Amino acid sequence: MDNKFLTTKYFKSDFSSGLVVFLVALPLCLGIALASGAPLFSGIIAGIIGGLVVGMLSNSHVSVSGPAAGLAAIVLSSITSLGSFELFLLAVVLSGIIQLFLGIMKAGSISNYFPNNVIEGMLAGIGVIIFLKQIPHAFGYDKDVEGDLAFEERSGGNTFTTLVESFDHISLGATIITIISISILIMWDKVPALKKIKLLPGALVAVVTGIILNEIFMVTGSSLALDSSHLVNLPVLQSISDIGNLITLPDFAGITNKTVWTVAVTLAIVASIETLLCIEASDRMDVYKRYTSTNTELKAQGFGNILSGLLGGLPMTSVVVRTTANINSGGRTKLSAIIHGVFLLVSVLAIPTLLNKIPLATLAAILFLIGYKLAHPDKIKKFWNQGKFQFIPFIATLLAVVFTDLLTGVGIGLVISIAFILSGNLKRAYYFRKETYTSGDIIHIDLAQEVSFLNKAAIKLTLGHLPENSTVIINASQTEYIAHDVLDLIKEFVQAGGPERGIKVELTGFKDKYKLENTLKENSHTWTEKPK
Repeated sequence: MDNKFLTTKYFKSDFSSGLVVFLVALPLCLGIALASGAPLFSGIIAGIIGGLVVGMLSNSHVSVSGPAAGLAAIVLSSITSLGSFELFLLAVVLSGIIQLFLGIMKAGSISNYFPNNVIEGMLAGIGVIIFLKQIPHAFGYDKDVEGDLAFEERSGGNTFTTLVESFDHISLGATIITIISISILIMWDKVPALKKIKLLPGALVAVVTGIILNEIFMVTGSSLALDSSHLVNLPVLQSISDIGNLITLPDFAGITNKTVWTVAVTLAIVASIETLLCIEASDRMDVYKRYTSTNTELKAQGFGNILSGLLGGLPMTSVVVRTTANINSGGRTKLSAIIHGVFLLVSVLAIPTLLNKIPLATLAAILFLIGYKLAHPDKIKKFWNQGKFQFIPFIATLLAVVFTDLLTGVGIGLVISIAFILSGNLKRAYYFRKETYTSGDIIHIDLAQEVSFLNKAAIKLTLGHLPENSTVIINASQTEYIAHDVLDLIKEFVQAGGPERGIKVELTGFKDKYKLENTLKENSHTWTEKPK
């Protein structure tokens, strides 16, 4: 299947989405570096490696890697405790080696046990954060740097205090640029004739328009003009030879320093968990519902962090914001992530002065729409309609992510989810018949009487290894309970996973029981419903 997708068929959409991700990633790389107390160029280095190196090594089709906002607080405290950025870079190299080891030991399989409602709650929470964080930038109040997704901000305030303060510091010029940029983005998404222009994404048009507007304000001497504090602030190289001055090498003399190893282990664990969460989320957002090998992803991230540390870059993970921007912009293969890395590399070397004319207000408009799509009201309504056992972990994760941080929020959601499972399904068992089959055979999967989300991993693994052009019969005739996670997995396989591999799906015992009728009817070419 990989070879099918890695063709020129998707080049136009991948090129366009890679350009959009680049526009989103550029200020985030700089902002995260600033929030981390690290050199600005270290964020760019991590972004370039995340696109070019991890993009090539990963087998995820849509995820995009780079410096992560979730690591900013750890990086800041680590640099302080170690006393030098060079020692911190050594810890980054060691953390990459640890991630390689985790991938070899197949630790990535734990991602299969993240419940869907928690993953969706995490995505919605990040969407809310992005939306709230961009409001001050939209008004021209850039007190908090782009890329800072923490509720408690470095300035001493928090997301809401900065939001309230922004209403006292409204820049009319920034507000006008934001409104025009949002209008362009919505128009580009809604007008059919414009949507067909694959190589000219609305985000690029919005950025160019923002630059032109501000240049007009400046040339005419208007009070609407934005100064450099409201624009992208990329380090400008006077010549190619200056690159060496921006690259910091790790201090290998600190290899016996216990604090270095403590930081390395911390980075490896946190970065790996964030990556696994993002990969699980990206697989759910992927329109083709392809499965990513999380163990391969850990190895790719490990190699990327080793290289990033050696070249003076920040630690990286797979990142939800970039990944969402990629998928929403039409990214379909890993080529889009690689293209975004190429754009980062070429642009910082060739056109940094032009990039420094981009208003942060325009970028806020782009991120507004990304945040809105992640936290769309329909998603909240969907989990509300699924009942309290699905809604409570979802909304708890959402709120916890907004008011704490990503890992804490997901942890709270997991605890609540597991508590519900243990209280209601402590005695549930799952029996699952699996054999080795060849292409063209008929495969029988009999679901047990009760199937919880803990069984998702086994079912997902089996569906992922079914031979192409075969027939699979999933029998739920004896099943009294199926977790929504497993139902979602089956729906996604019926809608996209099976058809892409030529697999015919027959369902037995589902009718009128798990409300799959509409899904199945919409995909009637891939299933056959047998009477119970």
